[in-house]
Amino acid sequence: MDARRIGSLEVSAVGLGCNNFGTRLDYYASAAVMETALGAGITFFDTADIYGQGRSEEFLGSVLGPHRARVVIATKFGMDMGGGRKGAKGDYVRRAAEDSLRRLKTDHIDLYQLHRPDPATPIAETLGALDALVTSGKVREIGCSYFTAPELAAARVAAGSGARFASVQNEYSVLQREPESGVLAECERQGLAFLPYYPLASGLLTGKHRRGRPAAAGSRLAVNADWARRFLTDRNVAVAEALETFAAARGRSLLELAVSWLLTRPAVASVIAGASSPEQVRANAAAGAWRIAPEELAAIDKVTEATQ
Repeated sequence: MDARRIGSLEVSAVGLGCNNFGTRLDYYASAAVMETALGAGITFFDTADIYGQGRSEEFLGSVLGPHRARVVIATKFGMDMGGGRKGAKGDYVRRAAEDSLRRLKTDHIDLYQLHRPDPATPIAETLGALDALVTSGKVREIGCSYFTAPELAAARVAAGSGARFASVQNEYSVLQREPESGVLAECERQGLAFLPYYPLASGLLTGKHRRGRPAAAGSRLAVNADWARRFLTDRNVAVAEALETFAAARGRSLLELAVSWLLTRPAVASVIAGASSPEQVRANAAAGAWRIAPEELAAIDKVTEATQ
């Protein structure tokens, strides 16, 4: 497994998104996925306090405890946890971090991320609280999610001489390329690592969904109507099928194309694909090995443009 950097952190080029833990997967199923990930060379685990209302963090803390020295754990704060626990005000940042540390059973969080901008709180206040956590040793690096290019630029100025964001986590895939309109360029200007979420378009880029057919049984798109309406559009399915044909002509799978294509982007540090079974996590871990040639990248662009 190749390694890349998020600030001072070294992470596996393919990571594990842990949003299924405590929701679709119970403790034992989550543990099986995590143990398989470790065996496949994955060292980067991305979660959030809101996933499973804290259960995802608890599961990670229990399973990864014996491996803590060799894994990088990223978590997030800011989404509504109930009982008034949300946002990015300084006092809440400190409280949320302590709660996550307790659930994760660790003395430090490797990458602590603001889950989305909080319009009710000046970014300087949030960054000040995060800087205090870094100074105390409870957090190693800080990051953000759902930030636009202007918001990233403003955060850089607001940080002053304190801790700065080392990463941004936004949606990005071969189907959804909005970050190319400004965020990726801002990442290069600031030296930020980019972490794509929904890198497989909620499973559409695994090759198991077909045009004119119901979503594959047991998949996320089969159990969530909102996601199905969002991802299973005629355009998306047509692009996925065209890309699958392109990959197959080269002896590759659509999954390999989806993961390896993202890894050609210089700012991308780790493709944090979710998994609901050991088989899926093994496939994801292996999918980043295709070294896509420049002429193939140009051909992929033509395939996606032809199906707009």
